[in-house]
Amino acid sequence: MKKTVEEHAARFDDLAADYDEEKSVEYNECVALVLEHANPDSDDTVLDLGCGTGAIALGLAEEAGRVVGRDISEGMMDEARRKADERGLDNVEFGQGQFREPNYDGEVDIVTSNFAMHHLSDEEKREAISVIAGLGPRRIVLGDVMFFGEPNPEEPFYSPEVDDPATVGVLVDAFTDEGYAVTAVEMVHEQVGVLVAERP
Repeated sequence: MKKTVEEHAARFDDLAADYDEEKSVEYNECVALVLEHANPDSDDTVLDLGCGTGAIALGLAEEAGRVVGRDISEGMMDEARRKADERGLDNVEFGQGQFREPNYDGEVDIVTSNFAMHHLSDEEKREAISVIAGLGPRRIVLGDVMFFGEPNPEEPFYSPEVDDPATVGVLVDAFTDEGYAVTAVEMVHEQVGVLVAERP
C-alpha cells in the first residue's frame, strides 16, 4: 500500500461529497458488470468491501436479503447512508472495515468489491483474498483497475502515487490458490476489468 489506511481514508473523506459526480465510463461499466455477476438471491447476504458511496451495496439491496458495506472512509459511508435513507432501504448497513480486517463475522453468501482493491500491493491483495475466502462466500465479484497487458507508462488509467494495480494473472492465481474457480473475466478497458470467482 503506497499510503497508510488513515491517509487513504482522509483522502476519500475529502472526495466524498463530489465522488459520484466524477465517475469514468469504465467505472460505471464495472458497476453494471459487478451488479450483474453478483446476482444475489432474495435470502442472500452480500458483503461489499470498499463500498464507498454505495454504488454496489445499494444496487444489490433490492435483490438481496441483506447487504453489509464496509469502508475505511466515514465520509463516503455517510453518503451511502444518506442514499439508503432516501431510497427507503432498511436491509443495508455500513460500517468501518477493510479488506484484510473486514470487521464482519456473520454468514456471507457473496462478496463484492469495485474500484478499491488496487490500493493494496500484490502481496496485500493475496492476504485480502485469503481473508475474504475464509468468510466462506460461494461467489466473489471483483471489479477493479487491473492489467490485461503491459500498461503504457505514458497513459496510466490509474494514479501511480496512490494506486498499485495487479495483473489479471496475479488476481486469478490468488483466487485459485484459495480453492475458487475463476468463472468469468470481463475486460472493460486494457487496465480495467471484472473477475468472478466461485466455489466449485
